[in-house]
Order: sequence, then C-alpha cells, then structure tokens
Amino acid sequence: MKKLEELGEFGLIDRIKSQTSLKNTTSFVGIGDDAAVIDQGSHYSLLSTDLMVEGVHFDLAYHPLKHLGYKAVAVNVSDIAAMNGIPKQITVSIAISNRFGLAAVDELYEGIHLGCEAYNVDLVGGDTTASRAGIVISVSVLGEVTKDKLVLRSGSRENDILCVTGDLGAAYMGVQVLEREKQEFLANPNMQPQLENKSYLVGKQLKPDARMDIIHELAEKGVVPTSMMDISDGLASEILHLSKASGNGFTVFFDNIPIENITLETSTEFNINPVVAVVNGGEDYELLMTIKQEDYENIKGILDLTPIGFVNNEKMNWLVLNSGEKTEIKAPGWK
Repeated sequence: MKKLEELGEFGLIDRIKSQTSLKNTTSFVGIGDDAAVIDQGSHYSLLSTDLMVEGVHFDLAYHPLKHLGYKAVAVNVSDIAAMNGIPKQITVSIAISNRFGLAAVDELYEGIHLGCEAYNVDLVGGDTTASRAGIVISVSVLGEVTKDKLVLRSGSRENDILCVTGDLGAAYMGVQVLEREKQEFLANPNMQPQLENKSYLVGKQLKPDARMDIIHELAEKGVVPTSMMDISDGLASEILHLSKASGNGFTVFFDNIPIENITLETSTEFNINPVVAVVNGGEDYELLMTIKQEDYENIKGILDLTPIGFVNNEKMNWLVLNSGEKTEIKAPGWK
C-alpha cells in the first residue's frame, strides 16, 4: 500500500471517491467537482467546504488575521463561482489555541464579515473549539444555480476555446516575497520590510478575490461555459483536472497567458522560471473555463477574460512555449 505522501492530495481524493456511493436521488453530483450539486427540484443547491490550517495554508508571521478571515470566505465563494452559481450562505468553524486573545478572534471575524459583505453572503452558523496549537478554519458555503446554467468540469468539447480570468503567477510570487521578508526579519529583527512595488503580489496572496464579477458578466452576455473550475492548485494542475473529467486534451499557449510585469520581474529577481510561477504556482483563485466557438464574439467585451488555448483532438495536454516548443503538461499540484 502506498504511503499518504506518495498518494498525494488528488490520489487521496480519488481513493475516497472510489469508496463512496450516493444513496439519495437528490445528490446530483458528489465528490470530484468544485462543489457538490443537490437537486432541489426547481434549481440546484451547491455545497462546498475548504479547510485552512496554520502552518500549512497560512503563516501568521505575515498573514494578518483580518486578511485571513476575508480569504477564508473568498476561496469558498470561488468554488461556487466555478460552478457558475451564486453564493448565499456560509458557516464558519474555528479551532483556536489559548495563545490568541479575544482581540485576535474579533480581528479574524472582522475579515470574515467583510468577505460576507463583498460577496453578499450570510454567515449563518458554525462551531468553535480549542486547538492545542495554532488556528484551524473550516468554511462551508451554500450557493445555488438554475438547472440550465450549471457548469461542471466535464463539459468541454473538441475545439472549445480555453479561457482564464485575471492574471496568473502573482500569488505564487507574493508568497516568495513574504517568505524572504520573514527570513530576513528572523535574521535581523530591526530590518525594515522591503516591499516597495510588491504590494500587488502580496495582495494577491494575502487577500485574493473570487471572480463573481466574471460570473455576472457572462450571465449578462448570455454565455454559459461548457466547463469551468477555479485555479487554486496551479494552472497545469487544473488543466489536468478538466482533461480527466472530460476525457479531452488541451493545448495552451504560454504567450497567451496573462501575466503582470511585476510577476515576471520578481520571478527574475528570485531566479525562478516564470513558467513555474505561472503554470504551477497556484492560489490565484482565477477561473479557468471553456466556451463554445460561437460564444467567442460575446466574450470579447469581457476585459478580464483571456483565451489561452483550445480543446484539441489528441487527448493529450500540451504547453506551447514562446519558442514554439511543445511540451506535455505535467503538474506536481498541491500535496
């Protein structure tokens, strides 16, 4: 039997899924998409949960609790957006150690309430308990979507256009900057942070935004993507998820991927290949989707949506570099 670290997160999810059966006819989609889909008759309810653990998902040496609370809401809303749905309610459960005072809890929930305000969702419950060390935050989100607007990971078809929102790689470079500052501070507590012109990268890491704005724009233009998911574990990893779900292959042109100049400049500063930062970085929380060829004219007016490739007929996943070299997409993903 493989060890857990050899199996990895996605292997573990597949293992759990293979041992799970759905017993209720209302359970329309279970494990394997960005959210579970529950048939409510007139519409679908969407349900998703994310867990954030101190020392694994965040470091309080540089992650303000207020930003952490906001991020905990945003990353869950992003899962609902990835199903083309609208978030409605969340529950928040926290485990917290006695090294934190009441002021810290208030700061965390201030961020949570700001996230609720930003995405028009209601905090309707949760749980609190003690932790032996650090903070653990679990957020569950409930959303809804009309039956004709539901988007799964599996719906892409040959020649569909692959698109991405926003820009990629900034969050990954943001955490590189923050980790460098942390190490320099530990070596010299009197040092001043060197974050000039890095605020965009740091902000993308500490306080990401779910792309509900794109969901509303697509609805206004009458476009329903054929498949979609959010980019939490890196572009390459998510392309492989879409490929596995649909049985299709994707061709992606690196030159088409939207990248901010500050991301490229900082990757050079850190001697990190920009392909690694942009393709494997993760935590962008942008949306990756496929659309029909006939919808291309309709999405042209969406400024923050960029075509980066297409569904090919090879059932292989390719990244075409700026040099024209074609390399197979592989992804370490989040382990």
